[in-house]
Amino acid sequence: MREHLFQLPDNATSSLQAQVREMLVSAILDGHLPPGRALPSCRKLATQLGIARNTVVLAYQHLVDEGYLISRERSGFYVDPGILEGRLSASTQDAHAPPVDRAAVSAFAPAWRARLQVEATALASPNRPSDWQRYDYPFVYGQIDPALFPIAEWRECCREALSVRAIRQWAHDHIDTDDPDLVEQLQTRVLPRRGVWAKPEQILVTLGAQQALYLLAALLMGDRDTVGIENPGYADARNILQMHAGKLVPIPVDSQGLRVSASLRGCDYLYVTPSHQCPTTVTMPLTRRRALLDSAREHDFIIIEDDYEAENNYAGPPTPALKSLDADGRVIYVGSLSKTLAPGLRLGFMVGPEELVREARALRRFMLRHPPSNNERSLALFLSRGHHDALVRRLSHAFRERCQVMGEALRRHLPQASYVPTVGGTSYWVQGPDNLNVAGLLPEARREGVLVEPGDVFFAAPEQHQNYFRLGFSAIPTQAIEPGIVRLAALLRRCT
Repeated sequence: MREHLFQLPDNATSSLQAQVREMLVSAILDGHLPPGRALPSCRKLATQLGIARNTVVLAYQHLVDEGYLISRERSGFYVDPGILEGRLSASTQDAHAPPVDRAAVSAFAPAWRARLQVEATALASPNRPSDWQRYDYPFVYGQIDPALFPIAEWRECCREALSVRAIRQWAHDHIDTDDPDLVEQLQTRVLPRRGVWAKPEQILVTLGAQQALYLLAALLMGDRDTVGIENPGYADARNILQMHAGKLVPIPVDSQGLRVSASLRGCDYLYVTPSHQCPTTVTMPLTRRRALLDSAREHDFIIIEDDYEAENNYAGPPTPALKSLDADGRVIYVGSLSKTLAPGLRLGFMVGPEELVREARALRRFMLRHPPSNNERSLALFLSRGHHDALVRRLSHAFRERCQVMGEALRRHLPQASYVPTVGGTSYWVQGPDNLNVAGLLPEARREGVLVEPGDVFFAAPEQHQNYFRLGFSAIPTQAIEPGIVRLAALLRRCT
């Protein structure tokens, strides 16, 4: 018996019994423990692994129940010969495969790049290291602080969603429908906070706000359509829209958000982020919102309102969503829970006319049928028990403090830069000196443990805005903000 097969991982987070099971299952399915092979006795394996004998006994018994092992009285445990039935082994594949000329395969391989209708990897998009959490000063946007995540409350809701009764409700194929409890919670708890009232037939659950935008672009936009988009604006929305619309028109942004001007006249659709403009975070005042709706009526265009960060409004009275002021049905409302609960949950929603939502539901079915029902049920429970409302209050307090600390640090240590005063949201939009090239600053900053996000990707003409960057504060502890700004200021002085 090769003892190296029986080693537990050093950094596992699961129980010892689960680790033993996973270790044995991997050895069996990978062919290292062939059918019929005897396993070490429970006592011997426990001694080798340095764990209790009962842990191994329970792991073996569980694998017997699952069909991986068979137990022979007074003999021990063996790999069940039937566990690998129906699997084609690598040796069998090689035996039946025709001889392959590797050079010929290379010569006749398809030219995949020439076949691509969209080169998605070439589209500009905000980028951050996947290991951002290991940096000392992660000024990244859209991520959560683990210290603020409601672990106990979320686990409680997940456990209930995994009860026998709940599983029987959500485990079957729902085809294109959403969890009715979640739709009810969105209708009665989430949307009213934003001044939006809708019927269940007007609500569609999506895998984040981005899927809602993709569905709308695919349904509504074609080569003859012109779409207005904020400049600077959300880069991934621009990428989605330009893949479907014939023309994008960049609409300038000022201290009150998107400007309502003559440039809107030729638009068929307009994408806008009025609550906290992306990326500047400015809030569109009520007077301009009404002017925008008047312009939409006069020039006959549809507005897609992305209210991605509506909950993070801690610096003044809430401003009603554009959708709440819409008397003509011209506003399609897109929302998300990524900025409050967790971006990894990937659940958002859209609100629109029944006929549009009906078509979006049908199109979603062709893509993924519906979001995972267990996640929908867990979220419905989380909302219904008031956990989300409590979380929003807790986040508002934390973000208000972090916003103030960052604002003071920027004034004190980066006087050579200008920034938009933040009245909500979780980031600062900063314009550095004219001679700053943020692309050159980023590698130096990373080596010093500082992560910032370049701002050029938010502009229609990125090459003209190399001195902009964004500083997020949702994921960085309050006490780390000023030291991080101090280090960033030193780096910026060296790069300008």
